[in-house]
Amino acid sequence: MSTQDVSRSGTSIWLDDFSRAKITGDDKHSLPSRIAHDNVVGVTTNPSIFAAAISGAQEYSSDISKMRDLSADECVKRLTTDDVRHACDLFKDIYTSSKGIDGRVSIEVDPRLAHDTQATIASGTELWAIIGRPNLMIKVPATIEGLPAITALIAQGISVNVTLIFSIKRYGAVIDAYMAGVEATSNPSHVHSVASFFVSRIDSAVDALLKESASQDAMRMLGKAAIANAHLAYQLFEEKFSSPRWSQQTKRGAHKQRPLWASTGVKDVTYDDTRYVVELTAPETVNTMPQKTLDAIIDHGIVRGDAIRDNYADAIEVFKSLTQLNISLDAITSELERDGVKKFADAWEELLSSVRSAQRL
Repeated sequence: MSTQDVSRSGTSIWLDDFSRAKITGDDKHSLPSRIAHDNVVGVTTNPSIFAAAISGAQEYSSDISKMRDLSADECVKRLTTDDVRHACDLFKDIYTSSKGIDGRVSIEVDPRLAHDTQATIASGTELWAIIGRPNLMIKVPATIEGLPAITALIAQGISVNVTLIFSIKRYGAVIDAYMAGVEATSNPSHVHSVASFFVSRIDSAVDALLKESASQDAMRMLGKAAIANAHLAYQLFEEKFSSPRWSQQTKRGAHKQRPLWASTGVKDVTYDDTRYVVELTAPETVNTMPQKTLDAIIDHGIVRGDAIRDNYADAIEVFKSLTQLNISLDAITSELERDGVKKFADAWEELLSSVRSAQRL
């Protein structure tokens, strides 16, 4: 089975899809089935996933009606934290058997706080306390303002999933923020973290510019930017976590912050629908997959073991070629971060509006 091959490569399979129906269901797409049959060892959520899961869903209507006297914000907080707590319990055995590496469920701080450090810290601390499960991860956006929040939460012993990472430069700052938190915490052996590096959106943005150029050199670069970006991110991961600074923390029982490949659903239908999985398998990584991508891997994915570490030179050449074509990955990744923050905040507002409407029924 391809999912077993993914796991053997060192890449943990997490599901980037979530709803109450998936938690409690008994079909092949339910979480219990995915855990039992498809090597799924974790789940990630985000504001867009919650908006899609809750808005208009019948399984939430009874709970929402009982919370008519609460604000929409408080109602959504209760719905999402209850579901995430239940999911954490589903993964308890995996969390225990993997010694905390997997069996993780992630929930994001209010996405409207992405540029407010102190509010992000407060939101993360509150969610950690409300859910009350050791296999929880608090998602924090990798904005400039999010970096000190990462450090502060890790220092408190709270496990963190850093989200919306697009550039290698910002990824380096995320690792540094994590290490600073590890250095400040009293017992780093209890703290885990992943760094969610977004993939497909890079290709979507770069390919659009390449197609505008339409030169032969530009056409040859289609579909290469995202995987090259991820490969060089993994190279940085190896460098940072083999540094003297980190070696001091391994003596204290600290765990590496694993790279997590996010946004791995293929948006261009001309591309192989498994490419952002099979081209990114490597030790000590996570791939969080939408349901459609996971099903594609199960059906026809061909996994080749470590697909990253022999390709650093090729990735560097891709970057050089893009520079020669006057394509600035720095500009693209900055715009993608701004757009990512906005999309999540907009999804959250849509969810709140939907809940307000349901409360009035």
